Amino acid sequence: MAQNGDGNGNFLRGFLIGSIMGVVAGLLFAPKSGKELRADIKGKGEEAFDKAREAYSEARAKAKVIIDDAKEHAGELKKEADRHLEEARQKAREVLRGAEEKAAEAKERAKEKAMEIVEDAKAEAKKAKGALGAGVEAARHEYGKEKKES
Repeated sequence: MAQNGDGNGNFLRGFLIGSIMGVVAGLLFAPKSGKELRADIKGKGEEAFDKAREAYSEARAKAKVIIDDAKEHAGELKKEADRHLEEARQKAREVLRGAEEKAAEAKERAKEKAMEIVEDAKAEAKKAKGALGAGVEAARHEYGKEKKES
């Protein structure tokens, strides 16, 4: 067994063993008859058993109260956790909804910008076509002049 550094453990162990032996010796050497001694031992045993039963009942009742409190507290914690979870879900839905709205707005702006670019390209193409037509017409005119002069 483990030893206490200061020897108090040995003293206590010896004291308890000596006390138990003294009680047993006192019962055995008491000037009582065997019947009386057995009746005393039986009475003390029943008394100890009743005290143990009472202590067990009290401990069981206290344990039941503790368990019931723990169950109630666990139920409250679960409700609180469920509430927090629902709040988080709601916030996530709001964020997602906002992101979807922003994405739709960005898509619409991109579509509008693309339409502007297409319109600008058409206008530039029309100008280039006009310039090309004018260039072709000028080239024909010059070509016609050269033919007439030659």
